[in-house]
Amino acid sequence: MKLYPDLKKQFSALFLALSLGFYFFSLFAGVLPNTSFAETAQELKSKINEKDADIAKLEEEIRQYQSELDNIDDQKNSLSRSIKQLDVTRKKLVADINLTQKKIDKTSLTIESLSSDIGNKENSIANGIDFISLSIRNVNELEGESLVEAMLGKDDFTSVWNYIDNVATVREKILESVHQLKQVKSVLEDTRQETVDAKRELTALRSKLSDQEKIIIQNTNEKNRLLKLTKNSEANYQKLLRERIAQRDAFEKELLDYEAQLQFILDPSKLPSKGVLSWPLERIYVTQLFGKTVDSKRLYASGTHNGVDFRAAVGTPIMAMSNGTVMGTGDTDQTCPGASFGKFVFIRYTNGLSSTYGHLSLVKAKAGDVVKRGEVVGYSGNTGHTTGPHLHVSLYAADAVKMTTKPSVACGGRTYTLPVSAVNAYLDALYYLPPYKL
Repeated sequence: MKLYPDLKKQFSALFLALSLGFYFFSLFAGVLPNTSFAETAQELKSKINEKDADIAKLEEEIRQYQSELDNIDDQKNSLSRSIKQLDVTRKKLVADINLTQKKIDKTSLTIESLSSDIGNKENSIANGIDFISLSIRNVNELEGESLVEAMLGKDDFTSVWNYIDNVATVREKILESVHQLKQVKSVLEDTRQETVDAKRELTALRSKLSDQEKIIIQNTNEKNRLLKLTKNSEANYQKLLRERIAQRDAFEKELLDYEAQLQFILDPSKLPSKGVLSWPLERIYVTQLFGKTVDSKRLYASGTHNGVDFRAAVGTPIMAMSNGTVMGTGDTDQTCPGASFGKFVFIRYTNGLSSTYGHLSLVKAKAGDVVKRGEVVGYSGNTGHTTGPHLHVSLYAADAVKMTTKPSVACGGRTYTLPVSAVNAYLDALYYLPPYKL
């Protein structure tokens, strides 16, 4: 048979080309290691691990500061206690800022690693497509010409069938390459999504860093203002404290009398079922319950607590408990320092409930903003009427509460603006939040 040796040579050359092509495609696809890329990836991984170690150290430092703050909260109210609380809070805020910066650095490295991986996979796909296209074209040429000629030979059927088997093997190689290409494409899509998520996280971290820097400036200003008001005298501090408590009690009574006059028929059928809200904080520790408690009788002129309090150090992110619209924000300290909510955010949810977050250090939202469950709307603080940093959450039937502006006799006739509700429309937030073991 004259044609067979030529066909065998053509096939051998083709099979060698396809084998080499498949090898290099596998190399790009990540089946075989790409040495230079592996080194770069390892360098980035090493840097990311370093950031993880730094983050762990800072988190431990922050835990120690928080423990110190918890101990300060248990001490008798005095000027030295307040100054110490502000100083430790500042140290914790500095550590918070360093932690956020480390997370930014780590996320930037992660994005760099993912971007490099994306480029590698895109090259792999491009080379894979070229390889498969060339392989199909060559097989088609052989099947259309050489194989037909080979079939015309009559003296060596075994060789012809071997040749057919070899062409089938090449086809299998092509199919294997196509399958591998699909896998690379799927991983590429996942990697791109990881990159999008990482970039979104980076944006959020940069925003958080900016917020934390503002809060630490407020902390410094608050300390300076306290020292100026008291002239660093414990006697002056105690006098200021008594004046603020008296004004707070008078303002509370005035507001309670006004709310008691508001008429509202509570329709339970318009309220959602229990457990519909999510937590406003990442870490939950309830410090005071809703209604009449031992603390409420001691701390409030009304003898009842119209919300739920959560432990939250200054600068802790506060999140919306459900989807809704911000109906108002404000700062009652502008009217009555040390009374009521201080800096607050008032949200009406889409499920028939509304809430006010009180005692914030920084408000992120503004009236009219549409917020989603879990979105940060502010940071916890120590503004308004508090005995220490925490988050106060008042919950209401949505139809019963609205932003109200009116003059306050207790506050020298100055006008205040804050959420006001009929007394019977205040609800226990813990009923609508996830289960919590007291």
